Amino acid sequence: MDVDAFREQSLQTWDSMAAGWEARHAFLQRNMGHLNDWIIERTTPASGQVVLEVGAGPGDLGHRIAALVGPQGRVISTDFSAEMVEVAQRLGTTRGLENVEYRQLDAEAMDLDDASVDAVVGRSVYMLLADPAAALREARRVLRSGGSVAFTAFTTPDQNPWWAVPAAVLVQRGHLPPPQPGAPGVFSLGDPERVRALATGAGFSTLIIEHVDFAFHYADDEDAWNAIVDLNGPLAVIIHRLPTDERDATRRAVLDAYESFQNPDGSHSVPAQALAVHAQ
Repeated sequence: MDVDAFREQSLQTWDSMAAGWEARHAFLQRNMGHLNDWIIERTTPASGQVVLEVGAGPGDLGHRIAALVGPQGRVISTDFSAEMVEVAQRLGTTRGLENVEYRQLDAEAMDLDDASVDAVVGRSVYMLLADPAAALREARRVLRSGGSVAFTAFTTPDQNPWWAVPAAVLVQRGHLPPPQPGAPGVFSLGDPERVRALATGAGFSTLIIEHVDFAFHYADDEDAWNAIVDLNGPLAVIIHRLPTDERDATRRAVLDAYESFQNPDGSHSVPAQALAVHAQ
């Protein structure tokens, strides 16, 4: 893998997703808020602490933590994508938050002092990085003594049809190559033993790794499809580039495959599973 090319493509992808993540931030909170709950319960942010959020996206996790650390504390909300940073800042302003600093920051090489934060949090970010080992070493470097990192990562395709189904359709229709083992991506940190090795290699000694089962809930077919094209990063980029006829055919194939997750009222509940990790 050409790491530099991957990073550039990843930056372009998530910049292009920022508008969709802003428009659907309430959907993300409803469907992924319990992952935020897990992270907050493990890191127990307290008044006066400084908490770093990496890969913040629309910033909802950091915004919740900001209320817990209070006016004497601070949240540093960061993302590799400048467009995502702007989204988080706009949403934070609407929530009246004054103790959040917003920065474009590369989680693999952070422009932060050693031992400068009390906790590092990141929902669904480390799995997308070219070098998660470097990012975890950086998290360890900036943590103060006794601090911890908490993050989530999706497990395996069979446990996550919300992503695996549209990805498989794109592969079958020749628009996406089959995933390469070990390459960055939604399922790259799905193996608890790999996560454990990365965390211990970065200098963390006390680990908790749990499986969290949940589902993405869509109001109807249109909501399910829009969630894919508004939020699902690399898949959305490919879909947007398809000719209209092929995009429509892909949509039909995906929604046909989603039928088994349809509820009697026409809504969908599509299973998902994540690893939740806390390392001290």
